[in-house]
Amino acid sequence: MTVRAAGEHALLVETGSLEAAHRLDALLRADLPPGVEDVVPGSRTVLVVAPAADRPRLEALLASLLRTALAPAGADGPGRLVEIPVVYDGEDLAEVAALSGLPAEEVAARHAASEFTVGWLGFAPGFAYLIGLDPALHVPRLAVPRTSVPPGSVAIAGSYSAVYPSASPGGWRLLGRTDVRVWDAAAEPPAMLPPGTRVRFRPGAAR
Repeated sequence: MTVRAAGEHALLVETGSLEAAHRLDALLRADLPPGVEDVVPGSRTVLVVAPAADRPRLEALLASLLRTALAPAGADGPGRLVEIPVVYDGEDLAEVAALSGLPAEEVAARHAASEFTVGWLGFAPGFAYLIGLDPALHVPRLAVPRTSVPPGSVAIAGSYSAVYPSASPGGWRLLGRTDVRVWDAAAEPPAMLPPGTRVRFRPGAAR
């Protein structure tokens, strides 16, 4: 549980757990310290970008906030729940069924029965790594990634699930699609699924 320099314009807080990273991220965003330009949570870290900040003062503040984040969660409760409608007709559904030894209908049912939590954002703006995938659906990425995956594609890889926020290359296996926009640069905030958000997928119409 340390605070250390990350180049000349940022500090990296090592929290030791995803839960503490989420709490520290929430504490910082609730009252952004002077000079802080961005906060980027990871699986066990929080990067604080602050080019103009007084570093000793900010280090002391982060150490104090980290102690709060490491305290028992108490009654703060789970994050908000977002339900995302999805049509399970993805190009890789049959292959995931073969890899998992389950019928395609069971793959879709298990994915929809899982409650996910957004761990962190990465890879592309608004790309939320969703934690909580049924272990029976843990399958590897494609051996050869696609050159373009349509926005709204609902996918899995390893122990994670995700919704592609925009068209991009990608090697995750596609289970289905949704019309929900999880990233909108004109919205505030632009990311629909910030870290700590709970997510459930609802089978049926895409919208």
